[in-house]
Amino acid sequence: MVQQVRKSITALAFFVISAAVSGQPAQAPLTLKPEAPDRYVVVPGDTLWGISERYTDSPWRWPELWNMNKEQIQNPHLIYPGYVILLDRAKGTLTLARPGTEPGTRPGAAPGTGAGAKLSPRVRAEPLPPEEIPSIPASVIEPFLTRPLVIEPDGLDRAPTIVATQHDSVLLSAGNTAYVRGIAGSVEESWYVYRRGGPLVDPDTNQTLAYEAIYLGTARVTRPGDPATVVLTSAVQEVGAGDKLVAASVVTPINYAPHSPATFLKGRVMSIYGGLGKVGEAGPLSVITINRGRADGLEVGHVLALYALGGTVRDTSKPRGAPDAFIKLPEERSGLSFVFRVFDRVSYALVMHATRPVSPLDVVQTP
Repeated sequence: MVQQVRKSITALAFFVISAAVSGQPAQAPLTLKPEAPDRYVVVPGDTLWGISERYTDSPWRWPELWNMNKEQIQNPHLIYPGYVILLDRAKGTLTLARPGTEPGTRPGAAPGTGAGAKLSPRVRAEPLPPEEIPSIPASVIEPFLTRPLVIEPDGLDRAPTIVATQHDSVLLSAGNTAYVRGIAGSVEESWYVYRRGGPLVDPDTNQTLAYEAIYLGTARVTRPGDPATVVLTSAVQEVGAGDKLVAASVVTPINYAPHSPATFLKGRVMSIYGGLGKVGEAGPLSVITINRGRADGLEVGHVLALYALGGTVRDTSKPRGAPDAFIKLPEERSGLSFVFRVFDRVSYALVMHATRPVSPLDVVQTP
């Protein structure tokens, strides 16, 4: 009994010391939801975030559910529709089973192949291999993976540039031809057309961290060279000389496990994309830009809590005749966000939950 108590004290001490070293407050033990399923079959449309929410109210603690190390967080086991997730309630952890490999089943067994089953010729259909489930809804963030709407201060300086237009047209639209320098030797055929927009200014330091990139359309190389000839295949705005080209990238699913930053991190919301009806407000599945990036230790998969910025109100409790005084109200937690793309000093995050509209200058921090 004494030995068991000593072990408990040692474990608690290690827990507290580890938290202090990491710079984070000690987290309470992971608690499973009462309705957490003992067995769950993954279906198309599932996400790592959604599955984590089935088991805990703290979806950023996914690594604890699976007993993951740091390397596994960045390269988690791929989970496909049809896989089975099994809950060990005694340990509070999850395990993954491929179809037909659960305890009590014979791997590879198919219906009607037992003893005495009648065999008959049949055509075997080979289904297309399924796609692994992403961390968060891929369709929402796809434009932000393929079309960077935020660029570093010098991000377009060395990008290929439209130097002239056919027939000396001032502005181009879809179907028009342009001439571009800077893509000689490139094997890329498809390009996005951009123009640098306004600066993204850090609300804490007043420094320009990045610029918004204005997406103009797409172009295709029809004749290599320097200058190369391109045709605009689409245009959402008019294109002209001086506009820049960025190679069209292939979408790769975000499969990083949702997890909390290892140390305490705090930042601000700078801008909002795809917000609510009211300009400048975000809700669930809106994309926000935050003033923290790779240089601050932020990485893909980090989950940050959202806090509404506390306002300032007049102090009505002051004595009569005393000069006016104001009280700064505390920040109130308002939701969660998932970081899905990281630049050097800024990042994109997807709002996963919001109990109230998220606004620029709101706070993001380690949950």
